[in-house]
Amino acid sequence: MSESLKQKIEELNRKLASLKEKRDKLNLEARGWAEKRNSLHEQIKALRKEVADLKEKRDALNERVKELKNSREQARAESREKHAQILKLKEKMKRLEKTKSHRNMHNIESEIEKLEWKIQTTSLPVNEEKTLIDQVRVLETQLSLHKQIQELDNALFELQTEEKALETRANLHHEKLSELAEQSQSFHEKIPEILSKVDTLRVEADAKYQKYVEIKQQAQNAHQEQTELLRQIKSLREELRQMEEKKQVKRQRELRKDLMEKASEKLKQGEKLTWEEFKILAEKKKVQSLKTRKK
Repeated sequence: MSESLKQKIEELNRKLASLKEKRDKLNLEARGWAEKRNSLHEQIKALRKEVADLKEKRDALNERVKELKNSREQARAESREKHAQILKLKEKMKRLEKTKSHRNMHNIESEIEKLEWKIQTTSLPVNEEKTLIDQVRVLETQLSLHKQIQELDNALFELQTEEKALETRANLHHEKLSELAEQSQSFHEKIPEILSKVDTLRVEADAKYQKYVEIKQQAQNAHQEQTELLRQIKSLREELRQMEEKKQVKRQRELRKDLMEKASEKLKQGEKLTWEEFKILAEKKKVQSLKTRKK
């Protein structure tokens, strides 16, 4: 019976060693799946940061584009205002051109100087002097008209220069905002691509995690089997120990009986007893005496 128990224990120990090896391999495999999942999570984290950075850059560019649009529209509005002023000046100049003399300013100024000099230095009859004064007034009116036209022409040139500068500024704003809008669009288009990668990696990471859970459960099952085997081995060892103790007690009793019989025989023969033999016989006599008293 004890040999059978020992064989069972040995067989269970072999199963236990196999289960330990299986459990350790499963735990190692599960750790590998967990590391793969963690690696994917790190990639997802990096991609999400990239998306956040792109959104930040895109939003900053959009804000700058908005500012440039406002500046462009302001420049265009000012340019339209300048253009309206130019049209008014041109219309006014057109009206004045119709009434001005064909003589140039230099000739008129020269003529006025001659007439004034003549009036101041020559003794003239009243009628003739009056005629000359009237001529001077007419020439001065023509000169004033020329000067107005010249002032308007200068103002027109200044307005046209300002209009051109405003148009250039508006065009520059437009070119810059177009460039920035293109960059913003480029960033914006990258975001869905990256998010698509994130979704793909998330699905892959979930699959890795599912595999981790599956393998980890197998390892747990192996561990539970191992625990059950340890319980069985412990129980069998306890049973074996009890059997060995019973055998030992039986063996002790048999040895004691043999020794007692030998001691009794030696006592009958008058032979000398050993200390052990003497003790056994003394104990037997004492036990019998106690039994007699109890009766």
